[in-house]
Amino acid sequence: MVIKKKFVRFDWAIKKLLCQKANFDILEGFLTELLGYELKIIKILESESNKDDFEDKYNRVDILAELQTEELIIVEIQNEPEVDYFHRMLYGVSKVITDYISEGQSYSNVKKVIAINIAYFNLGQGNDYIYEYNGNFIGKHNGDILQPSIKQKNTFGIEHIKDIFPKYYLLKVNNFDDVAKDTLDEWIYFLKNSEIPASFKAKGLEKARKKMQYEKMSENEKSSYRKFMENRRIESSVLATAVGDSYDKGFDKGVEIGLEKVVEESLKNNLDMPIICKITGLNEIEILKIKAKLNL
Repeated sequence: MVIKKKFVRFDWAIKKLLCQKANFDILEGFLTELLGYELKIIKILESESNKDDFEDKYNRVDILAELQTEELIIVEIQNEPEVDYFHRMLYGVSKVITDYISEGQSYSNVKKVIAINIAYFNLGQGNDYIYEYNGNFIGKHNGDILQPSIKQKNTFGIEHIKDIFPKYYLLKVNNFDDVAKDTLDEWIYFLKNSEIPASFKAKGLEKARKKMQYEKMSENEKSSYRKFMENRRIESSVLATAVGDSYDKGFDKGVEIGLEKVVEESLKNNLDMPIICKITGLNEIEILKIKAKLNL
């Protein structure tokens, strides 16, 4: 009888394990398979989501890494749907750019940013599971692509203007059909299922087999992971209850009922007011009105 090994979820590991220098090669393996070239992580920069308290399930699950090339890579994982998620992707990159240039520095010191967003929900319209954004400036009348001057090419070591601007990868893992056709698909399979079949050979997965097995973690790591999974269950329950109770009741009325159910479930789970405000978009006064209405 073959005993299936239990691996921890990638969205927990990226905050707790992969940010450790000894495990950089796991993250490097994933990035190499996705981007299509070998890379080296020099250091992990400070991330606002590296928190251990109860609130961390409502924060972004991301990591910010600096490469040997001085490029910056953001990896962000989002489990629950957000209608303005594309806008948040843009804000995240913009914030990193401004955070990592010192006041008074020349604009030529702005670092290239690569954003990798892993979405476990249906985002936008499209059936693929990997999307790459690599924009150009295209002439409105002539349709030509704006190119850098010779001086710009020599000064900045670029071939195209898009080489300066942020690059986005969006992974819609739930669209993956679980059939791994190449080594990148092997990583997508792992992201979706938290399983690594013995036949998989993608860069970084062999190390993941050793470092991301639940049974091989320390007691502190196991406790942290169990807490993370419990928080995920509470979050899913809150949202599922809201959606179920507001379904088919008209859009505006449904939104109102949905918000009330989110507030009700949040209060029942003893979530703090700042967290409830964050997940509902309501202010404290509005939440207190709903609380009084529901006699909670």
